[in-house]
Amino acid sequence: MRAKKKLLATLAAAAVVGAGFTAFDTSTTAEAAAADTIPLTFKNDSGTDEQIYIYTIGTNLATGEQGYADADGNFTAWPGGGNPPTEAPDASFEGPAAGESMDFQLPKFSGRVYYSYGEKLTFKLAEGGLVQPAVQNPDDPNANTLFNWTEYTLNDSGLWINSTQVDMFSAPYSVGVDGSDGSSQTTGVLKAGAYKEFFNKLESVEGWGGLVKKREDGTPLRALSPGHGIGIGDIPEDTMSDYVDRVWEKYKSDTLTVTPFGHEPDTKYFGKVNGDKMDFTDGSGEVVTSFEKPDSDSIFGCHKQLDAPNDEVRGPLSRTLCAGFHRTTLLTNSDQPDSSPDEFYKDEVTNEYAKLVHEAMEDGKAYAFAFDDVANHESLVHDGDPQKAYITLQPFD
Repeated sequence: MRAKKKLLATLAAAAVVGAGFTAFDTSTTAEAAAADTIPLTFKNDSGTDEQIYIYTIGTNLATGEQGYADADGNFTAWPGGGNPPTEAPDASFEGPAAGESMDFQLPKFSGRVYYSYGEKLTFKLAEGGLVQPAVQNPDDPNANTLFNWTEYTLNDSGLWINSTQVDMFSAPYSVGVDGSDGSSQTTGVLKAGAYKEFFNKLESVEGWGGLVKKREDGTPLRALSPGHGIGIGDIPEDTMSDYVDRVWEKYKSDTLTVTPFGHEPDTKYFGKVNGDKMDFTDGSGEVVTSFEKPDSDSIFGCHKQLDAPNDEVRGPLSRTLCAGFHRTTLLTNSDQPDSSPDEFYKDEVTNEYAKLVHEAMEDGKAYAFAFDDVANHESLVHDGDPQKAYITLQPFD
């Protein structure tokens, strides 16, 4: 399963529904079309006494409208927005108390399920759609609220639901799905004690502690991903520069071979550095695309010099390069993508955030950057005939 491009919000431009979701490749044909809604069991194992508020928001796949659903799965379209943005209707419903669970109906959306602790989230409506919380903006009205979200798509080909850390690592949760064949899949489960350990380790790495955001009492609220943090000065602009320089030097003489599609092993492209660009050729020797030498922001955001259009050549190559830079495998393996997680994040210059997120997970899988699904290392579950979905809030230990 390959997630398409993930667009990261910037400090100056808040995320708007339709531009902030991971879009899943849903081309799989299901044995039976999914129902209009499926039940989702939301379990609160957080161990806290704070009230939970839940939001199901996204695009109604039957109509293309943006809106929200109540606990019964009934859809309401957002009203028109304004400039400046106006406050959105309260789309929340109350979640279960600590140690309890509840079921609600998950509709056919491409969207998100948000949840917050203790207080409701503030959403606004711009002329272009819903303005979502911008975790990297210290002036966002939700900046001091503990919250998180999962991304999902439910359509006639089934359910895709993930545990995402592309934007931040925060209030922990896992996701799961039961299939009609009796199968059950779960991902996003943290190791015991891993939540606190993640923050302690990240703060101890020189140059990376600025990503951690805390309440006034010192309790961590979240760690921003470096894709957000680099834009607001929380990590140095040249964080990845030394590694990029060494990669560029290596492939002046060596050839980088990329096989972007696991199901097409004979489709290969060959990269070679010429000056400030890396040219990729196909089997005939024709140059099919070129990449400028990326800066750290391009790597962490998988954009700019590593832009990934939804095509069959540049996009897949960019995804693979982006993953190789994040995992710092481009110097140790000239055949990409590298599929062995034991070889990831070994260089002294690496994505420390992604490294620690993956280390925290029981199954080692995470969505720590936009293309963490390259070689199937993402925290995503899918079933073509889903019977029930799950979100489980985990303890803050």
